[in-house]
Amino acid sequence: MADRQTKIKVKNKINKKTWLGAVVLALFFIFGHQVKAQAASLYFSPSAGSYTVGKTFSTAVYVSSASQAINAVSGVIRFPSDLLEVTSVSKSGSVLTFWVQEPSYSNSNGEINFEGIVMNPGFTGTGGKIITITFKTKTAGVANLSLGSGSVLANDGQGTNIINSLGTARFNIEAKQVGPAAPEGETPSESVGTPPAPKIESSTHPDPNAWYANNNPEFSWVLAKDITSASLLVSNKPQDVPSINYTPAISSKSLAGIDDGAWYLHIRLRNKLGWGGTTHYRFQIDRTNPEYLNIKMLDRANLTEASLKFIFDAFDAASGIEKYEIQMDNNDTIKWIDDGSHVYTTESLVPGRHTMIVKAIDRAGNFVANFVEFNIEAINAPVITYYPTSLTSKDIFLVKGETYTNAKVFISIRRDHDEPQKFETQADENGKFTFVADDKLSDGIYHFWAEAMDSKGARSLPTQQYRFMVEQPKFIRIGSLAISFLSVIISLIALLLGLVMFWGYSMRKAKTISRRVKKETVEASTVLHQEFHKLKDNVKKQLTSIECAGKKRALTKEEAKLLKKLSADLTVAEDKVAKEISDIKKQV
Repeated sequence: MADRQTKIKVKNKINKKTWLGAVVLALFFIFGHQVKAQAASLYFSPSAGSYTVGKTFSTAVYVSSASQAINAVSGVIRFPSDLLEVTSVSKSGSVLTFWVQEPSYSNSNGEINFEGIVMNPGFTGTGGKIITITFKTKTAGVANLSLGSGSVLANDGQGTNIINSLGTARFNIEAKQVGPAAPEGETPSESVGTPPAPKIESSTHPDPNAWYANNNPEFSWVLAKDITSASLLVSNKPQDVPSINYTPAISSKSLAGIDDGAWYLHIRLRNKLGWGGTTHYRFQIDRTNPEYLNIKMLDRANLTEASLKFIFDAFDAASGIEKYEIQMDNNDTIKWIDDGSHVYTTESLVPGRHTMIVKAIDRAGNFVANFVEFNIEAINAPVITYYPTSLTSKDIFLVKGETYTNAKVFISIRRDHDEPQKFETQADENGKFTFVADDKLSDGIYHFWAEAMDSKGARSLPTQQYRFMVEQPKFIRIGSLAISFLSVIISLIALLLGLVMFWGYSMRKAKTISRRVKKETVEASTVLHQEFHKLKDNVKKQLTSIECAGKKRALTKEEAKLLKKLSADLTVAEDKVAKEISDIKKQV
């Protein structure tokens, strides 16, 4: 009877496989078309993470076939049943449209099975979701997931298996952290009068719940006067009994070269009445960088999307990934905490080439970095249909144009070389928009340009820069011109009056000087004549004396000649000086 049932089961399985093969072959010959076989892959995303015991998390199986259409996918996933338990398998969002075998799982065997078909023309691309699996963690350890077998069949009419890569995943399951933070735990004294559990302090690892990159921890505790011995032990178990004795007792301990992981320092003290309670102080060390960081852009509907989604797949075996630091282009770095989805969404980005640098940082501060480059294409710029080339400072600045339906339009206005001011308006259902400036513009030369952002957040490049001029109204300009003319006339009159006054003052001053010069000249002439007369009289007296002397003796020829020349020179000198004084009088 048992053999008969076994034969029936085997026959049913064979019939099922035969039916599946027939369906697949029929689909191949009905819908398939001949194409060259290319490589495809099955993988998990996220493929790593850290979770505590009792928590749930999800990971999905994806198919990637960038250049070859596929129409059938199957696989068997194996997981450690002692560490994980499947709570659900979801087909939501799957690219498979017909399931030959509904996704199923066995927690006892640690297996998940799936098998489905994509109808013609098949699926081409990356990030095609197959199923989503939700696990519940059971015990601490490292849970490795693998695709034990799998196939991806090309839509080529022949059912060619083009798979060349089966992915794996690794999840770190941590024990729950219970009890007080510091110390980690205490074992009470066994008898009255023995020492209490010591209070341990650490200058290098002060927080038992934190992770540190320092593997040389230092600890200290206070010893009472009656303490005779101390017993210590370092282990990775939270409730071990210390067994290494120190007599006399020590009050500090320095460790060196401790491996990565969660450790415990167990200490108890002894007095004459016996051993007291034990303190179990946890300290956690992680000096290793995260093992990897993969960045994958999720598919986007078109290349103009301004806000993109990326999957960050990072793993750290010891402390786990705590946060990410993200720098977009040359902007400031931002911090991002994963909510468990591993999906990061960028802010709205302008069109062009971008570089995103990502750091995955573990709880001890170690990190691994990676980057990705991508391009965002621009939508069409707005079309400006009207704008004023010139207006007065009393007019309102108005711009009209056309763009996408219900798009936002950003108008930038700059005066001369000032910083531009940015304004926003909205296009209507027909894509038409009108911008009216809130404030009137002062006179000057302006430039403006426009950008558009459609309802999906895609942005355009700026339009060309349009130039316009703002002037004062005519009557104000005429008044200003008249005021300027009057200002010039008044300035000229004032200058002329100043010159006349200066000329008058100069004339008066000159006349005063002239009178003084004339007076001084007359006085000089009078004094000169008087002095020359005195000089002549003195010379005549000398000549008379000489002549008298000549009567007594005859004058020599030289004396007679000198006497005659001196008399003539005096006369000539007087005439010349008199003439110069006369000339001075004429000039004055």
